[in-house]
Amino acid sequence: MTKTRTLSDLARHLGLSPATVSRALAQHEQIAVKTRARVAQAAKDLGYVPNRTAQALASGRTGFAGFLLPMRGRGLADPFLGEFVSALTEGFGAKGVELLLSAVPRDGSEDRHLESLITSGRVDGVVVSRIECNDTRIALLLSRGVPFVAHGRLAHDEEGYSWLDTDGEVAFAQAFDLLYQAGHRRFGLLSIDDPLTFREKREAGLRKAYDANGDPALTLRHVSCSRYDAQARAKAVAGILAGPDRPTAILAIADGLALELIAQAQSQGLSVPDDLSIIGFDNIPSAAHVTPGLTTFDACIADSATQLAEMLLARIKAPSSPHDQRLVRPQLVLRGTHGVAPQRAA
Repeated sequence: MTKTRTLSDLARHLGLSPATVSRALAQHEQIAVKTRARVAQAAKDLGYVPNRTAQALASGRTGFAGFLLPMRGRGLADPFLGEFVSALTEGFGAKGVELLLSAVPRDGSEDRHLESLITSGRVDGVVVSRIECNDTRIALLLSRGVPFVAHGRLAHDEEGYSWLDTDGEVAFAQAFDLLYQAGHRRFGLLSIDDPLTFREKREAGLRKAYDANGDPALTLRHVSCSRYDAQARAKAVAGILAGPDRPTAILAIADGLALELIAQAQSQGLSVPDDLSIIGFDNIPSAAHVTPGLTTFDACIADSATQLAEMLLARIKAPSSPHDQRLVRPQLVLRGTHGVAPQRAA
């Protein structure tokens, strides 16, 4: 089939004006839903590809949404980030918007990279992720008046910007209660030392539940490491497992650390969960495929990304509308790495 090369060709085929077809492809609300669907189907059938430059000139929008991709770690090899970006791409694509991934070099500044992205006019809005407790990117975006949504929130300021976050504080309190009821009294927390709000919230949830319990038999061993330093992670895992008074239950700040913990514990001859219970967070795909399967919290990664795409598109369309803030309750996924405390089992 010969491709329809121009908007005028498509309009003639449909018997509509070019202006109507253009607005229909841009999903303008003034165009009837049936007409929009008819135009979209005809464009697909005839192989019509909209001219981005012409669309941008006509609408004042680029049709692109931006996302910074820091290259300090494993990039898209990170299972969380891979699933998140895939769902984000699909969420924007369903509305005719393309995701522009902007890679930040290992030694690059995210702030400078972000400023370059928004001042170049290449995107209509931005999704920012892995929010720090005092994230300067949010201040920059607010000062420039750029539509954006945050996956996460500032530690002490949840107003004045749009965000979606998972409630790690409630989740880690729930995990503590589950393990305490199973007889555990020696707890461990395997965390990271990056100043990320999700880390602070999850740690706070555990500590609040721990302190509120008031049991004098409770102990807590807290070990942190760098996300991107493999040797530091191995050292942290070894440290939390060391000694005769090691924890019998450990909460890992994220599934990646939990999986490393399982492997190290098993290499030392420890049985999971008979000798050691472990709970993670995120429910990345590999969490279900280790032996035993990792008990964790489902952070609804793909659904969160889809919602963020919708939130940003709404923000671009109505930049002065009230900010949208959503706190998602993660679901506990019970698998095989948690059980009763060794002394209770005995």
